Amino acid sequence: MSSEPTSALMPVTPRPSVVMARGQGSWLWDEDGRRYLDFVQGWAVNSLGHAPPIIRKALADQAGRLLTPSPALHNRPQLELADELARHSGLERVFFCNSGAEANEGAIKLARKWGRGAARAARSSKVEFPYEIITTHGSFHGRTLATMAASGKEGWDALFPPVMPGFAKVPYGDVDAVARAITDRSVAVMVEPVQGEAGVVVPPDGYLAALRELTQQRNILLIVDEIQTGMGRCGGLFACRQAGVLPDIMTLGKGLGGGVPLAALLSRESVFCFEAGDQGGTFNGNPLMTSVGLAVLRTVSAAGFLPAVSQVAGYLRARLEALAQGLGCPGVRGQGLLLALILPKPVAAGVVQLVFDAGLFLNSPRPELLRFMPSLTVTPNEVDAMLEILEPVLSQVLGE
Repeated sequence: MSSEPTSALMPVTPRPSVVMARGQGSWLWDEDGRRYLDFVQGWAVNSLGHAPPIIRKALADQAGRLLTPSPALHNRPQLELADELARHSGLERVFFCNSGAEANEGAIKLARKWGRGAARAARSSKVEFPYEIITTHGSFHGRTLATMAASGKEGWDALFPPVMPGFAKVPYGDVDAVARAITDRSVAVMVEPVQGEAGVVVPPDGYLAALRELTQQRNILLIVDEIQTGMGRCGGLFACRQAGVLPDIMTLGKGLGGGVPLAALLSRESVFCFEAGDQGGTFNGNPLMTSVGLAVLRTVSAAGFLPAVSQVAGYLRARLEALAQGLGCPGVRGQGLLLALILPKPVAAGVVQLVFDAGLFLNSPRPELLRFMPSLTVTPNEVDAMLEILEPVLSQVLGE
């Protein structure tokens, strides 16, 4: 195994000492030629796996034509991807950016501007203008100052004070708590359909629909953060649409780019109130990235693709549930190919290290939980191969 690489790279996260050299489908290889089965896929980024032919072709074809003409000019992949996202989502306006945090920043800005205009005209506010967004405990919306303030991740409020104001937090899954938190300052509720970073927490049935009804009754916006759950991850193209909910604003990232930096902010026409200069970015909507997004969207939305995802997701869940029962684990939770195995004691970090040493890449967002985010193209045979590595390690660790 390679020794720890020497580099000027800032050590902002712990990493194994190996250096990855290439990937194909569900597999990674390091510089020493060792192979790893990847059930993290860049934190649900590689929706079609590593180096899929359709993305390689989109990049090669577009790189030979035009990388970026300037965000002040149109390009064809940008226009086509915007139109197709609008058609599939039911939201009429699309803005492209480079990361989920950037998309969520845009959502916050759009909601606040909407609050200063249309919302203020519809209510008798005693404050200068409404600006507050209600978010949830355990939520994760990004690592910029605004999206960290919006997030309900424990301990983040002490990292880079002072914390940006304007976010009221309530328990996830509790519609009554949201109702109590709405004031004259409120402009929106911002929520994830499934809380991935909190440990793949699934809300009660009807939660999103109840939030949609509540926000409409109180004349505030519903923002759905689909950065981890969207683009087929939960079994449908968008998890909120699976729940029968059309939000006012939706954010996408991760799987939209299939491995390249691409995210999107979508909104209803009636909510879109940005004016020239309100929102922008040097690389936003460049044709190289949007050509990949177009290839990903067309693949994921093609007939038969999502039913196949649901089938393999059901197989993975059934195998994990059998494993949990056999080892005395509390259970499995999640949706689609965003699943978590709950362990009976906080040993997940050690399990992640041991299975990595054995050639399997997993993630542990919490000490008592393992998260599974394979590519949407993962096969039942690869699920079996994953469990052949995981089961003996878990048996050893839980038996100690």
